[in-house]
Amino acid sequence: MLSPYRVLDLTDSHAQLGPMILADLGAEVIRIEPRGSDRHSGLYHVYNRGKKLTQCDIDTPEGKAQLLELVKSADFLFEDAGPGAMAARGLGYADLIQANPTLVYVGISPFGQDGPYANHANTDLTLAAMGGMAALNGEGDRPPVRVTVPQCWHHGAAESAAAALVAHHRRLQTGEPQFVDVSVQAAVTWTAIQAMTSYGVQGKNMERAGTLLQLGVLTMPLVYPARDGEVVFAAFGGAVASIINWMIADGTVPGSWIDDDNWAQYDIMVLTGAPVKHPMEELLAKAAEFFAKYPKQELFNRGLRDGVTIAPVATLEDVLGFDHLEARNYWYDYELPGGRKVRIPGVFARPGRTPLHAPGPAPMDADPAPAARPAVGPLPGAKPGRLPFEGLKVADFSWIGVGPISAKYFADHGATVVRVETTNPPDRLRNAGPFKDGVAGVNRSQFFGMANSSKKGVVLDLKSAAGKKVAKQLLAWCDVAFESFTPGTMADLGLGYDVAKALNPEIIMASTCLMGQTGPARSLAGFGYHAAAIAGFYEITGWPDRSPAGPFTAYTDVIAPHFLVATVAAALDHHRRTGEGQYIEQSQMEAALHFLAPELVEYQLSGAIPRRAGNDDPTMCPHAIFPSAGEDQWIAIACETDAQWAALAREMASAAPAGADLATFAGRQRRKDEIHAAVAAWSAAQDRYQLMARLQSAGVPAGPVQRSSDLLADPQLAHRRYFRMLEHPEMGMVPYEGHQFRIAGYDNGPRFAAPCLGEHTWEVLTELLGIEEGEAGELLAAGGVGL
Repeated sequence: MLSPYRVLDLTDSHAQLGPMILADLGAEVIRIEPRGSDRHSGLYHVYNRGKKLTQCDIDTPEGKAQLLELVKSADFLFEDAGPGAMAARGLGYADLIQANPTLVYVGISPFGQDGPYANHANTDLTLAAMGGMAALNGEGDRPPVRVTVPQCWHHGAAESAAAALVAHHRRLQTGEPQFVDVSVQAAVTWTAIQAMTSYGVQGKNMERAGTLLQLGVLTMPLVYPARDGEVVFAAFGGAVASIINWMIADGTVPGSWIDDDNWAQYDIMVLTGAPVKHPMEELLAKAAEFFAKYPKQELFNRGLRDGVTIAPVATLEDVLGFDHLEARNYWYDYELPGGRKVRIPGVFARPGRTPLHAPGPAPMDADPAPAARPAVGPLPGAKPGRLPFEGLKVADFSWIGVGPISAKYFADHGATVVRVETTNPPDRLRNAGPFKDGVAGVNRSQFFGMANSSKKGVVLDLKSAAGKKVAKQLLAWCDVAFESFTPGTMADLGLGYDVAKALNPEIIMASTCLMGQTGPARSLAGFGYHAAAIAGFYEITGWPDRSPAGPFTAYTDVIAPHFLVATVAAALDHHRRTGEGQYIEQSQMEAALHFLAPELVEYQLSGAIPRRAGNDDPTMCPHAIFPSAGEDQWIAIACETDAQWAALAREMASAAPAGADLATFAGRQRRKDEIHAAVAAWSAAQDRYQLMARLQSAGVPAGPVQRSSDLLADPQLAHRRYFRMLEHPEMGMVPYEGHQFRIAGYDNGPRFAAPCLGEHTWEVLTELLGIEEGEAGELLAAGGVGL
């Protein structure tokens, strides 16, 4: 899809995933590295596959001249050197666009290229704290925790690919070069989804609660002990009715339960406050009793057979042996230097017309000098001020997480996006908090709002003749359609890709679901917490002596959109050049496994299976989240180097443990518990923000654990205009999450509030689709189209 484009990759191990995504999408990606760089780690190989290599030391006059020459024929450049580092070499954005006035320059940094925290020392732990992720993981009787396997930079790196392609479309629209500033902190903040703005919406923070699912009016456990591990189960929809039958059959509950409640609608009744005979607490206690009797794989397989979504909490060993991935031919067989063969994560999406192919190996030696070529130019009629996707038409048939979040990118950046909903039932996020002022209602949920800004809302009953008629008109009207139902649902409704293509031969249709459209587990109709469990993320979050304690909410829902947006944006560029549409399939689990790629390779090489380890790190000490002044207030402190420990010890003065052995990591690791106890005692009475400033001045990575109330007041996020106040018809002014990246000269963010249910139905019918008012009235009267 991106074969006409050349990408220069100057990133280090933190951000190589971003350019890798463009390489997988067909771009020519050239690594720029000095001679002697280490190219033997598993991380290097998984994130540099399919790239080329040019040896170039940009800190020498010769290397600088060499890079400037390469830039002349490049379309994109990625770097993560840190704020001002490239400009100090005479190779910053302002310098490079003199050589290439149509370049898309992407800078990925911990906090952004400028602002009060731009130059803060940081680690994965401190980014997890300051971005809000750590505040939501763990249990209330212990400190907050990060995901044991580093994740923060992966979010920033993956987002850089989507950001680059948004900027590319803006370059085409405006004819201008693009400077893209990706903030890892902002990307981490996005992982909190509904919790990000909770304080500003409902007046209180969402707090860490292990793996309890927090829905505003309802909190329920997700993880249950099985006979040989744990499983994830959410008491939603048809899963409840099926499990009642299971529990009756094995005697967990009496047969009378079958008629006691409307089990197929049970979750909606509970969420809306309708009376039920068996409270949710009673149901879940019985479910826990039932799950404990059976092995997790047996429960998973039985669920697939009977349509009950039960996900095993998997290890990476389980992931590599998962028959569903085998059946989908997911893994790439990869030969490391020395001949050792391993499996690495495969495609993150499956475009039908322009499939992603197995990439070549990561480069070990320099390739021949790349040939000169013209860089990309603007579209005819390009005009400054145009939005990246201005003029694009999108029909969003998806619901809940990944699909709506992905469509939101296009809506926020100028596309006309029509969000198709039904009232029976409405999108489940409409019945989940945070609710404005704590008052529930289908038009008062900012969980729904955060995923649906800048869209127009229409209500259609897709099972009715009138609803299907309008849906087909939307498919004929749009350039892109998203859907996220269980595989086969759109086809069963008569709205699948074959029908869409017949109506609109150039349409791009993207289907995203947990497991993909094929394979033995394709019918798994769940949410991102199920995919996160099966992919191995639950196994690596929490404390080693307890069950999993995160990651917060539907974790794969905040990973998969990075990849899907990049793929759809690439497909749009392919369509611009060829007129060809296509069908894109995404398995959210398959995309998410790229965030565990280094660990998957390491397990195959050493047999080491990562497990949850609290906040411990195998290479840093101290490395923990420590108490600070105030109720349940915390600060993350991490010493990555011996010099940072020495600086911390100087700040602690007599409170620091003594001993020559502490000058090395090995010595500190042996006395880890003593050190952590001493730091905790020292930090406990200190204000977390004042302590952060003090330690940052000394060069020690430190950052407060921030909740929604802290994030809404965070000076770095405020500097980036991350949160935007938008007026909603029913909720009034409410905060909306912004973007994980900024583009210079473009105040990008959500453009207007998410729609009320059916708010724009009449406008969509009569203005966008051009239906005469009389016919539109008849459609409304028929009952399949609603306001």
